[in-house]
Amino acid sequence: MRADLLCPTDTTLLEVLQLFNANTMGIAFVTDAEGRLKGIVSDGDVRRWLIDGTDLKVQVGQLMSSSYTFAHESKDTAEILNMTNERIRFIPIVDDDEKVVDFVQYDTRFRLPVASPNLKGNEFNYLVEAFLSTWISSTGAYINEFEEKFSAYCGQEYGIATSNGTVALHLALVTLGIKEGDEVIVPDLTFAATINAVLYCNATPVIVDVERESWCIDPEEIKKAITPKTRAIIPVHIYGQPCDMDPIMSIAREYSLWVVEDCAEAHGAKYKGKVVGSFGHINCYSFYGNKVITTGEGGMCVTNDQELDRKMRVYRDHGMSKDKRYWHEVIGFNYRMTNLQAAIGVAQLERINDIHAFRSDIETTYKEKLGDIAALEFQSGSIEHREKIIWLVCALTSAENRDAIMAQLNEKGIDCRPFFYPLSDMPIYKEYTFSNQVSVEVSARGLNFPTSETVKDQTIDIIRSVFTES
Repeated sequence: MRADLLCPTDTTLLEVLQLFNANTMGIAFVTDAEGRLKGIVSDGDVRRWLIDGTDLKVQVGQLMSSSYTFAHESKDTAEILNMTNERIRFIPIVDDDEKVVDFVQYDTRFRLPVASPNLKGNEFNYLVEAFLSTWISSTGAYINEFEEKFSAYCGQEYGIATSNGTVALHLALVTLGIKEGDEVIVPDLTFAATINAVLYCNATPVIVDVERESWCIDPEEIKKAITPKTRAIIPVHIYGQPCDMDPIMSIAREYSLWVVEDCAEAHGAKYKGKVVGSFGHINCYSFYGNKVITTGEGGMCVTNDQELDRKMRVYRDHGMSKDKRYWHEVIGFNYRMTNLQAAIGVAQLERINDIHAFRSDIETTYKEKLGDIAALEFQSGSIEHREKIIWLVCALTSAENRDAIMAQLNEKGIDCRPFFYPLSDMPIYKEYTFSNQVSVEVSARGLNFPTSETVKDQTIDIIRSVFTES
C-alpha cells in the first residue's frame, strides 16, 4: 500500500495538504496508531474546512466524518467497482485487522493532456509561506525574489512581473511608445496574444512569413516589410526554437526599431550561447500553466534599460508615481502579479534545469520510438547557433492525414494538438498580411504531442500504432 496515501489521525490540515501534493491524488486514508482505517479525507473536505475558518494546525481526526465507504479484501472486485461513482471516487480496501492494503479508484475515461505542470519541488511550501505571511496580493518578498532571480537567469538587470504573458507584451509596447499610426512586424506563426498586444495599442501589425527550417520569423521577410511607419519587431521564439537574432538586431539598428522578444514558449533557449530574452530592448515571458515554468497565470518583462524598467513599473501599477502615492503620472494598468503566484514561480525556477532535462528526455524517447516513421518530421534541433528547449514535442506530418490522426488519438484518450493557425488565415487579422507562404504550410502539417510526466512508453506505442495503421 502506498505510504503517501496514509496519514495518522493526529496529522494537521497543513500536513494533509502536503500529503496531497506528494501523492497528486487529492485523497488520504486516515488511520489510528495501530494502522487501522478510521476515515477518509479529500481535498474537497479540506477546502470546506478552511472556508469555514478551520486553522491549518487542527488535526484531521477532529474533523473527519465517521461515515465513509470501504471494502474488505475478500469482497469480489466487481462488487467493489459497483460501489464507486462520481461522488465516491476512492474506496480503501482493508484486511481482517482493518488495515488498508489497497484501494479502488473511480475513473471516467482517462485523458492524457498535451501538457501539465511539474509542481514537485518547493511550490507548496513557498505558497503556504506566502499565504501565512498574509502578503497575498501584489506586494511581498516573493515578488521581489522572483523578479530578481528570473531576470538574472535571462541575463538582464531588471524584471517586471505581470499578471500574464499577454499583458507583458502590451506593457512593453506601451512603454516603448507604440501608438496609432505605428507599424509593428510580427510572425504569421504565433499565438494570437502577439498580434493582439499590437492592436491594443491601436497600432498596425504587419504579418510576415517564417523560416522553413526553424518555423521562426524570417529576417529577410522583416526587411522587405519595413516602411517609414515601422517602429518595432516582435520576434517569437516559437515552440522553444530561438529566432535568428543577429540579423534581426542588425535590421533594428539600421532602421532604429525597437525589438520586443516574445519568449513565452522558450524559457532558457539559447542563441550563440546567450539565453533568449537577452537581445531585445524589452523581452516578454509567459508563466501560464502549460509553460516550461508556471505561476498558474503570470508573465514578466525583462530589460537592461533602467529607464524602461522605471516606466514599466509605473504603467503596471495604475500609472502611479513611485515617489508620490496616489499621484498618477500616466494612464496605467493593473498588470501586477500576486505574491502567491510569485512564490510558485521562485520554486519553479529552482528546478528549471531539471524540467528542461526531463522534457528533453521525453523528446528523445519520442524520436527513438517514432523516428523511423516516414510521415513524421520532428522539430529541428541542429540549426547552427541555436539551442532550442522542449516546450512541447513538435513534429510535422502530412497535411492530408493530420486531422484524422489527431481524431484517432483523441478517441484513445491522448490529447494531440495542431499547431497554431496562421494569423493570416483568420478574418480578423487577414488584412495585416505581408507574406505567409511557409507559415501556412507548416501550420497545416504541425502536431504537438503530450509532453509531461504522465507520458509513458505505452503512450508513445499507441501513438506509433495510429501512425503505422493510418
